[in-house]
Amino acid sequence: MHSALTLDINDFLTHYWQKKPVLIKGAFPDFDDPLSPDELAGLALESEIESRRVWRADARWQAESGPFDSYDHLGDKDWTLLVQAVNQWHPGVQDIADAFRFIPGWRFDDVMVSFSTPGGGVGPHIDQYGVFIIQGEGTRRWRVGLKQELKQFAANGALRHCEAFDAEIDEILTPGDMIYIPPGCPHEGYAETPALNYSVGFRAPDARDLISGFADHLLAHEVTSRRFNDADMPACSAHGRIDHAVLSQVKTLMAELLEDPEQLANWFGEMISDAKHDLDLEQPDPAYSLEELVLRMDNGDHLYRLAGVRCFYMQDAEQVFYLDGERYQLAESDREAISLLCDQARICGPEVACLKQPQALLEVLLPLVNQGYWYFEEEE
Repeated sequence: MHSALTLDINDFLTHYWQKKPVLIKGAFPDFDDPLSPDELAGLALESEIESRRVWRADARWQAESGPFDSYDHLGDKDWTLLVQAVNQWHPGVQDIADAFRFIPGWRFDDVMVSFSTPGGGVGPHIDQYGVFIIQGEGTRRWRVGLKQELKQFAANGALRHCEAFDAEIDEILTPGDMIYIPPGCPHEGYAETPALNYSVGFRAPDARDLISGFADHLLAHEVTSRRFNDADMPACSAHGRIDHAVLSQVKTLMAELLEDPEQLANWFGEMISDAKHDLDLEQPDPAYSLEELVLRMDNGDHLYRLAGVRCFYMQDAEQVFYLDGERYQLAESDREAISLLCDQARICGPEVACLKQPQALLEVLLPLVNQGYWYFEEEE
């Protein structure tokens, strides 16, 4: 079990978050890796888990996607294995993600874990998401620059690199050290010794993705909208001209769709709660009845939300929440129930019993338990 994160959170959010990179030596004192390189390679054997290998041969970059069952041909240097969303498959890695709960859950993406042989890395590049990189076993040299204008190019297929950059940080990280890299900052890291790294990533959708996603939502839900209307217009004097008033009305028609607060909330909640990676859903067999669910919670068994499940609600919501791309509604208004579902990764019986309408929560929770989104920890 790794130690707790030592970070002045308010200072970090004020001076560094989304602004500039920072190195925090000993961020996790006495850090213990939650998994081994062999365990990481075991995950990369699975077809449902996203993995990549990046290596250099004859001064050329190479990259391929998993699953992988052998590494012998790569030798003992200059290659890296990267596995996405390891927090969904390994509780100890999810514990690392939980150290960053001071950032809203909807921003969290996943924890990617990489193992690199000496000289291994993925080359100089720029990401459009923020990331905390924690050094596990071994050592790795990191160079990180401030945001700067740089050319980017495809080094190999989907492997995108940037040109040489000026570094603000140039340090060798040892176990428990952490580096924060905001979106748009160039960086590169190469292992000095065999090394594990944990990259806790945070997504930030861009405006194009938002507009595209909202349009898809409107089409899927067959939302009605006003049409362009130019009643009472005067005869035109320039047949090929589009007047300012036309563009103004077009903009108004589009804006009206965005100004529907319920429509906007439902789209964003469904979109942002949709799982990016496959979930390890296991349905209980046999399925629970409501009475069995209540009995287990009354007996002191806790319900745990499956790692990787995204569950959110809107500020002031009392009935509606969003889970894995779907909208759900409690039969009764209860803000505490919504908070219990979405703010906590664990639900225990006394918390449910204290709600205004525990039955309303249990009725919406039961099918989710039977789908595998929440589960009881079974005794060994």
